[in-house]
Amino acid sequence: MTEAPNREASSSVMKMIVNRWSPRAFTDETISDAALREVIEAGRWAPSQYNSQPWRFMYARRGTENWDQFLSWLKPVNQRWAKSSAALVYIASRTTMIPRTTPDRVFSRTHSYDAGAAAMLVLLQAHHMGWAAHTMSGVSDVDLTHAGLRLPVDYAFETVIAIGKQAPAETLPEDLRVREVPSQRVPVDQIVFDGTFAEPLES
Repeated sequence: MTEAPNREASSSVMKMIVNRWSPRAFTDETISDAALREVIEAGRWAPSQYNSQPWRFMYARRGTENWDQFLSWLKPVNQRWAKSSAALVYIASRTTMIPRTTPDRVFSRTHSYDAGAAAMLVLLQAHHMGWAAHTMSGVSDVDLTHAGLRLPVDYAFETVIAIGKQAPAETLPEDLRVREVPSQRVPVDQIVFDGTFAEPLES
């Protein structure tokens, strides 16, 4: 598994959460269709409003017929490193749902939130299985990506996850190499409030 040293968290936080991070350096190792589906399968166990399960996963493994197309939708800066990953998983969410209170389809205010929960489970499952995973929103054209994925009009593109076996940072170009370290988090006291929101407003 990928590890993230020099991160501090409460001792009660699961180590898998703290140790998971998003590298950009990948080896040339491939991933089988079965293994990739096992990683993605974790996403369907996420919670969602009214159990609407709005997430949808579309993937391409490196060397397969859809790979070049899936890679081409990324911004060039992401293509530089993502081209070495074993798979790209695109996540979309359905923006409408049918609640229990009415038979009519209505807008789902939580569709992105729910899809994000599913994406997080995919990241954790990949880490658990010894794969590195890097999620990104960086596509060159959202509308082009939406069309390329053949998403219906009531689906929204959310994110892309690159999955692969982690490689040494030295395999990256110099400008990316210096960024190949686990990111830190702001102190918990800056984001948690006992009561209502209390952060000073920005001027």
